[in-house]
Amino acid sequence: MNPQLISDLKTFYPELILTAAILCVVVGDLVFPRICKNVTFLFAALGLILALIHSVLLFGAPARSAFFGVLAVDPIAVFFKCFLILTSFLILLATPKSMEFSQSHLGEFYALLLGVTLAMLLLASSIDMLMLYLSLETVSIGSYIMVGYLKNDRQSNEASLKYLLFGVIATGSMLYGFTLLYGLTGTTKIAAVRNILATSSASSDNSFILLVATVLVIAGFGFKTAAVPFHFWCPDVYSGAPTPVTAFLSIAPKAAGFAALMRFFYTGLSYSPANDGTWTQFSFINWQILLLIISVITMTLGNIAALRQDNMKRMLAYSSIAHAGYILMGVVVLTSQGLQSVLIYLITYLFMNLGAFLIVIEIYNRTGSFDIKDYRGFYRRSPFLTISMTIFMLSLMGIPPFAGFFGKLYVFGAAVNRDMAWFAVVGALNSVVSVYYYARVIKTMIIESTDDMTRIRIPIFSHILVWILLLPTVGLMVFWNRIQQWTLSSMKLFLG
Repeated sequence: MNPQLISDLKTFYPELILTAAILCVVVGDLVFPRICKNVTFLFAALGLILALIHSVLLFGAPARSAFFGVLAVDPIAVFFKCFLILTSFLILLATPKSMEFSQSHLGEFYALLLGVTLAMLLLASSIDMLMLYLSLETVSIGSYIMVGYLKNDRQSNEASLKYLLFGVIATGSMLYGFTLLYGLTGTTKIAAVRNILATSSASSDNSFILLVATVLVIAGFGFKTAAVPFHFWCPDVYSGAPTPVTAFLSIAPKAAGFAALMRFFYTGLSYSPANDGTWTQFSFINWQILLLIISVITMTLGNIAALRQDNMKRMLAYSSIAHAGYILMGVVVLTSQGLQSVLIYLITYLFMNLGAFLIVIEIYNRTGSFDIKDYRGFYRRSPFLTISMTIFMLSLMGIPPFAGFFGKLYVFGAAVNRDMAWFAVVGALNSVVSVYYYARVIKTMIIESTDDMTRIRIPIFSHILVWILLLPTVGLMVFWNRIQQWTLSSMKLFLG
């Protein structure tokens, strides 16, 4: 066997483990369902744990490309492997406790979750346009099915269809953009596209075509990250999908989309002339201003639309749109500090947003409702759930000393250090707007009264899971130096 292929396979262990886990879940679901109902859950959990361990072991390995230059094995790819696998594992733990799945067979769902996770790892590591497109499409197809998993639920089916229609248009646009770039450069390698554009005298003559290609590619990334104006699917899909799927879509595919977006624009359409942690875009294509406009509109529209929502899932859907705008701020500034702020923001967002969704699941299990009005007086029924939700809401606002404050601090700081203070001010003003709808949830749960005073008992497993998400949200600053060093080391080498 080719020694290079063997070497590549050694860096591919997380993906291979997930592939084996998918097969074990499928076979176990067929063979053992009557013997042990939880066998598929155990296979999926074991696969994710082993994949996470092998991803951690890749830290410190020299940056390189694998499989004929279509995948990168570099610090930022390893960071996203760990992040995405951890997110999927937490979603896996939350899924069996959701009453929405009480009448559903979960074996196929676990296989879909693992399949989408595998595709996300490939998406975050892709340095070839064809590989990027194929992995993005694989993530999308699995997500469509997960959204419509409740086949007897009309709202779930409608959400899946809307998601599919928007996804087909967005990814088709991205593929056409890649086609134009290939026609201009003759290569699908992202780094090679940059090198050819930098040396070709014809690049400036084709600036309009490059602009069209860039806009089309942004459409694909905008769909996956729920950025305006590619966000229209988000509220309906989030409210119609099972809540664990909504929580998953709000974090994992979005993070993988940002990983691919950063890699494409930083290694394909810009360069670092002094290798000093700053990037410069080509003079004949100003993609920075496009993403800047999208960032401002995304955070503003997301926050304003969330103000009027009475459904908790729709409110969190528009909230996630606004957070996508904040994350885009780190991408726009074209510095390594900006990229580091994206990683830090994603870490904080994982725990506080997933924690909020977990509380939503627990409350739905008791009330059968996602309406905010049904959260009235919840402090008297379950002080633990109310205090936990309050902490998650305060963190999403960006209130110190919770984790969300540090995420926004780094993003806004990256903009200020790049002499874009006005951009940070726009983000800060949007954070002020968001206080209203987050505080509304807290007010409803603590201050408003209800006639139903039935005490709610929480299963011990759910109690533990809430604490797992609560502790990092409250105490992330204790480990802040290590998180800062980890994210900084992930940005030292950005392999194209």
